[in-house]
Amino acid sequence: MRFPWQQSSNSNPPPDDDSTSGLGTFGGVFTPSILTILGVIMYLRFGWVVANVGWLGSLVIVTLATSITLLTSLSISAIATDRVVRVGGAYYMISRSLGIETGGAVGIPLYFAQALSVALYTLGFAESLSNSFPVLEDYQTPIALITTVVVAGLAIQSADLAIRAQYFIMGAIALSLLSLVFGGPVAESDIGMWNVTGRVGEPFWAVFAVFFPAVTGIMAGVNMSGDLKNPSKSIPVGTLAAVGTGYVIYMVLPLFLATRADYTALTENPLVMRDMAIWGDAILLGVWGATLSSALGSVLGAPRVLQALARDGVLPPILRWLGQGKGETDEPRLGTFLTLGVALAAVSLGDLNLIAPVLTMFFLSTYLVLNAAAAIEGFLESPSFRPTFGVPWYLSALGAIGCLWVMLLINPVAAVVAAVLVLGVYLWLERRELQTAWGDVRRGLWVELARMAILSMGDDADTKNWRPHMLVLSGAPMRRWALVELATALTHNRGMVTISSVLPSGSRDMGQQAKLESKIREYLEKRGVQALVRLVTAPDPFVGAERLVEAYGIGPLVPNTIFLGDSEQEHLRHDYCRLIAKLYQSRRSIIIFRENAEREFGQRRRIDVWWGGLQANGGLMLLLAYLLRTSNQWRGAEIFLKLVVPNEMAAQAARLNLEDMADRLRIGAKTQVIIADGRPFPEILKESSASADLVCLGIAKPDKDMEEFAEYYGRLQKMASGLPTTLFVLAAEGTSFEDVLQQDTPQVRR
Repeated sequence: MRFPWQQSSNSNPPPDDDSTSGLGTFGGVFTPSILTILGVIMYLRFGWVVANVGWLGSLVIVTLATSITLLTSLSISAIATDRVVRVGGAYYMISRSLGIETGGAVGIPLYFAQALSVALYTLGFAESLSNSFPVLEDYQTPIALITTVVVAGLAIQSADLAIRAQYFIMGAIALSLLSLVFGGPVAESDIGMWNVTGRVGEPFWAVFAVFFPAVTGIMAGVNMSGDLKNPSKSIPVGTLAAVGTGYVIYMVLPLFLATRADYTALTENPLVMRDMAIWGDAILLGVWGATLSSALGSVLGAPRVLQALARDGVLPPILRWLGQGKGETDEPRLGTFLTLGVALAAVSLGDLNLIAPVLTMFFLSTYLVLNAAAAIEGFLESPSFRPTFGVPWYLSALGAIGCLWVMLLINPVAAVVAAVLVLGVYLWLERRELQTAWGDVRRGLWVELARMAILSMGDDADTKNWRPHMLVLSGAPMRRWALVELATALTHNRGMVTISSVLPSGSRDMGQQAKLESKIREYLEKRGVQALVRLVTAPDPFVGAERLVEAYGIGPLVPNTIFLGDSEQEHLRHDYCRLIAKLYQSRRSIIIFRENAEREFGQRRRIDVWWGGLQANGGLMLLLAYLLRTSNQWRGAEIFLKLVVPNEMAAQAARLNLEDMADRLRIGAKTQVIIADGRPFPEILKESSASADLVCLGIAKPDKDMEEFAEYYGRLQKMASGLPTTLFVLAAEGTSFEDVLQQDTPQVRR
């Protein structure tokens, strides 16, 4: 029979009452924690550990293993002294630090690990009982079933009563240790500092993996957080005292074992301590006490984690009744009955060896996440994180790394299985979009990462990593959704998109403006659009747009592309063209969206790009067409690169040049050279692009004469009248889109 030797237990208060049961003392945490540390492995496998790595090797293993547990205890203490830890223990700490999704992803597997651990421990108790009394050999399963019911009944009766029973169990374990200390040798020792002379033992790290679960019982007291009158004091003192006490005992035991027995006795006799002890049956009491205390701790802890999960809405609505509590101490009796049912079903199977390693991984992943939570909180130095038990963030990070290392060391396959299950629960909870009334550390983490990224970007443009960061002047996005949809398709949810609008001055105060931004953001999220929202007020929409472009952004992280809707109002054309000129002067690329309301985007199968050269607007138009063709909405659309020449002689050279360039750019565009033969360009444009789904046209750079540019823009609009949905594209001055497309290897500067 193999065990996930560590386990957890907790009790919980009523949700609105800070002072519940009498477990506010140091012993309320210390007793169950030390019992689970001094577990079954101490009696049944410690001799095997000493025989394989020697007495000094055993001390090294104990020190390394306890160091990881100590780091986890320090992280737990930091979190516990920063906030009131209510019902849920480890789940509560994680969900309030890293978010409800992370808390639930760890908490749900943790519940099942605790519930199934009850079966593991009661089966272990039944097995050790039948081994001691051969007459009971055929009754292991009935004994385990009866033991499970008795242990659960004790937990249902009262958590306080169950904890008091643990004192008697601790007394039995203490008696067994004293009996061992005053015992004598069973054989002449041949155990050296590192191994047995002439024998090759198991590898050091394999022995470490066997021993490590013996020091992971610290969560038993932590998960009683809801029943503690002063958890901020009791959890650090009780947990650290349990770790320290366990360390002292584990450091002494190898010396007794190594001097009182030989290799054969330590490896072949699991109950060699019974032969050493002055009263051998006291060792049996210790073994039984260890299994029963672990089972009792699990049957106390599992329902309380379940209760916290139900109250936070993590469980499906049909299971909300599991959040109910009974009596003044808010006992989770319904959850205990459910846990009893799970444990009885598992006991009936008779053998849980296949899932025992995965259960161990669930416990270790809880410790890992607790360390990570404390490390992140400490690293960010948020003003809200003010623990009275301060721990340097790098120690918590070291604890998280240690837990991950041990998980892979013990059983890499089980570690991967546990990780997949935890990730699956996390994704399920994330899709449910649970709302919480508390904040968590994730926003602070993103802010810190954003700060570091912005400061690291620098001001120099990098053509290799160019993406359109769009400021979309959409007005009300609900009314101009095609503009938002196209901007999203162009960025592939990789570049930044900001949906913006200019509101009339005095139409809304700051509070109303913030509410409207939130409403638009919710609308975008429902439509699956990842975008920022920015609203400003101004007496004139064109002036407001200029101010927005001028002021929006942080350092080098500013929109490089402005997306506008076309304006058909002739009396506003002059102001509109002045806005285009101002935006161009700010060295931003400009895309003007001219929608064909009847056809919209057609079938999204064909994009026509009218070529005017790679160095000017052509590079940006080709890049935009490529980004569209590789988006989900326009996947597989054909890009037609069109060029008009005056005659056949010019067409021959143009075809070769255009095809060579298209091959070199690797965009997959089809080239088409059209001979004008005296026809005007607007006629050719309308005839050739009549069946396109999107047309891209470059526009001239604005000059100082706004009247002349406004007249030019009017002619451009007239030329595009009747076309499918069209983009007018003006590339930013100073950005080499030719380099973005070609990415030729530059010469090394010397």
